[in-house]
Amino acid sequence: MSVQRRRGVPVTLYARKTITDARGNSMIVVDKDTKFETRAAVIPQRSSKAEIPGQQQIDVVRLVVDYLPNVGLWSLVEYDGDSWDVAAPPQYHHGTRRTRHHSIDIRRRPL
Repeated sequence: MSVQRRRGVPVTLYARKTITDARGNSMIVVDKDTKFETRAAVIPQRSSKAEIPGQQQIDVVRLVVDYLPNVGLWSLVEYDGDSWDVAAPPQYHHGTRRTRHHSIDIRRRPL
C-alpha cells in the first residue's frame, strides 16, 4: 500500500445493491448495511462556487483507495463530514502489489 493511502484521510464508502420495486423493476440503491471504512489519498479535481442565487456549488475530488467490492455508481461516500455521490465508475490502475489501486471521482451532495 502506498504511503498516501496508508496515512490518508478516513473515508466511509457504502456499497450498492439491486432491489425490485413494487412494479417489478430492478433498481440499484445504496446498501446502508454494507460499509467499508478505509483511508484514502484525496486529490481535488474541480470546483465552482455558487455566487448567484439559484446556482449550485460543485465540488469534485478523486479518492485513491484499495479495491472495494461492489462500490461504484449509486454508492454513497462519507468524507470530510459530508455526504458525497460517486460521479464516475471506479478506475483500476494496475502496478506492483504496493501501487495498484482504484481511483474514484466523488461529488459533494448539495446542502
